[in-house]
Amino acid sequence: MPYTVGLEEPFAPYKAPSQENLTALRLSITPMNSPAPPVWFITGSSSGFGRHMTELVLQNGGIAVATLRSPSALSDLAARYPSSQLLVLPLDVRQPEAIPTAFAEALAAFGRINVVFNNAGCGVLSEAEGSTDDVVRPMFDANFWGAARVSREAVRVFREVNQPAGGRLLQVSSMGGVQGLSALSYYCASKCAIEGFTEALAAEMRPEWDVKVTLIELGGFHTNAGRNMVRLPPHPAYVDPVLKQATARSYLQVNPWMPGDAAKATAKIYKLTELPDPPLHLPLGKDAQEAVKRKAQSLLAMAESFSSWSEGLELDVPLDRP
Repeated sequence: MPYTVGLEEPFAPYKAPSQENLTALRLSITPMNSPAPPVWFITGSSSGFGRHMTELVLQNGGIAVATLRSPSALSDLAARYPSSQLLVLPLDVRQPEAIPTAFAEALAAFGRINVVFNNAGCGVLSEAEGSTDDVVRPMFDANFWGAARVSREAVRVFREVNQPAGGRLLQVSSMGGVQGLSALSYYCASKCAIEGFTEALAAEMRPEWDVKVTLIELGGFHTNAGRNMVRLPPHPAYVDPVLKQATARSYLQVNPWMPGDAAKATAKIYKLTELPDPPLHLPLGKDAQEAVKRKAQSLLAMAESFSSWSEGLELDVPLDRP
């Protein structure tokens, strides 16, 4: 709610300046050597983390290229911010040819892209036996193939278009990409896939390109993701005949309310761009932190317990190198 000035007549009532006037004022008092505002390319900006990040970038004076399947979902922001600060583009990351087009439009408008917030995705609630390829394939097309294509185009722009070269790729993943969760087997598989892809992509970056990559492994945060998830009926084999409960989904009934504040988490993600040496992995949320710690401890314990199984596996006669 905007502030009002409590003055009696005959003073005229306070009228808030337009966004265009505010932008002009900021430009008029900005020193000539002040750095240009960062340009963010944001996917999945209609709701949740994408919407929060779009708003945060705009509030901090940055430039947001907000992409989403239905641009009308951001009509309120488009009415508040000038085209010099907000560009709303239609983009379905499942359509391969649409991704280079969206990047090209962003570059035509602003000449560079400093940060890519690769956030678009969806989910399917189902036991592994309870779904079919035609249901889960569109999710993979978004969560893995769409994210991978956006990542490839981001790296190309950071390396070949930006002057000087460089940029930040913020890859939105999940604690489900670190540890498999029952009844979310296909969702976790898509996130595990983007985790492996992103780790390899980061290892391929040459230092002179100045490309920083971070996997953001989100825990449970309150967004529309749960309501928008495709929910399939429980597979009969996984329904307890006595309790009449889907055993693979029982943990979701214990604490179905997502405990995390997405807006607060978005502010932490935004701060990643201020770090000169950001982490490759950022588990975000206490539940995600605990999941990562449990997985790391479990892997280390298993590796140590069975380390002897790897003894003596060398070739008896070493092969000649080609």
